[in-house]
Amino acid sequence: MASKKLIGMLNDAIARELQVSIQYMWQHVVIRGINSESIGGAIKKISVAEMKHAEKIAERLDYLGGVPTTKPTSIEVGGGAKEMLTLDRKAEEDAIKLYKEIAALADKEGDIVTRKLFEDILAEEEDHHNTFVTLLEKD
Repeated sequence: MASKKLIGMLNDAIARELQVSIQYMWQHVVIRGINSESIGGAIKKISVAEMKHAEKIAERLDYLGGVPTTKPTSIEVGGGAKEMLTLDRKAEEDAIKLYKEIAALADKEGDIVTRKLFEDILAEEEDHHNTFVTLLEKD
């Protein structure tokens, strides 16, 4: 059985995934400017991936006996494209840090499935981070 700490961290992960799913989708809707179609498309694609992460984590948490949260952490849409991408880059950095901690704790507790789940999600989060970093680069 998972520790209370691991259960709590999984709920933190769900709250973050819900946050970015909504945040990125709203950014996709409201982004303006010459690059809005390409940037908005990238953000929308990542939003859908984040919702799938929330679902996978919630299913794992349910299996471990926890109750998945329905409340996202604070959503920050931002103003222009640069502000949005800066917020998104930071959100991915925070997720990467948390997911490394979850994988390490799951490993310590002998929970191989949770560790593997977060290693897989971590690889995707690093890809999302790279997308935001790349979009923020200057010509």
